[in-house]
Amino acid sequence: MRIGIIGAGLVGGTLARKLASIGHRVRIANSREPSSLTEFENDDGITPVWADEAADGVDIVILSLPQKAIGTLSESLKSTLMSVPIVIDTGNYYPVRDGNIDALDQGTADSEWVAGILGRPVFKVFNNIGAPSLKYKGTDDEGQKLGLTVAGPSGEDKQKVSELIVQLGFDPVDGGDLGQSWRLQPGTPIYCKDMTADEMRTGLQQTTRQDIGRYHEDRDQIEDFDAAMKKVGEFM
Repeated sequence: MRIGIIGAGLVGGTLARKLASIGHRVRIANSREPSSLTEFENDDGITPVWADEAADGVDIVILSLPQKAIGTLSESLKSTLMSVPIVIDTGNYYPVRDGNIDALDQGTADSEWVAGILGRPVFKVFNNIGAPSLKYKGTDDEGQKLGLTVAGPSGEDKQKVSELIVQLGFDPVDGGDLGQSWRLQPGTPIYCKDMTADEMRTGLQQTTRQDIGRYHEDRDQIEDFDAAMKKVGEFM
């Protein structure tokens, strides 16, 4: 498939290399000009481009951006994204990094808000696994395949995203629709934990709305965001 990745941090960069290694044609962009992406110049199957080019004529676009960057995407890019069959959002809301976003503080799920900004459906995937685990793991120490959640509209496109997860060496776990995707967000029981699919399903069942305040408190315990996110491989 032709896959565009917008955001070349640890998660976006890791996905670019993994996807290219299994035969997908990857275009990658950041907020600067393509020539700034020197780390990919020797990677077969990866082409640095401008953001609008990354989304033009591809089968899937992966947005791997801080939440605060979604609101600053250009109108031309948002227009191009409307014609992309599948858009994946890997992002998470961290007020310490993103500043306070009223809709998210009031309970709108992170990727549900992204879908509203873009004016189109998205799938929440790759948001709750650290980049080192994404890069090096597909199985745990006992040889069991690790789970990766996917939340978004049911149907053929969701199945295609699940198949992509399988290709990357993980076991897809249905996280429900975007309205339920708060269960995958920072501070929740399955966030950035290397779990099997069955463990993730159990964790999702144990994630309750009554505990949202506590999940947010756990999320907001981070004081040095850059150091913490680099440690888990989440910083984008």
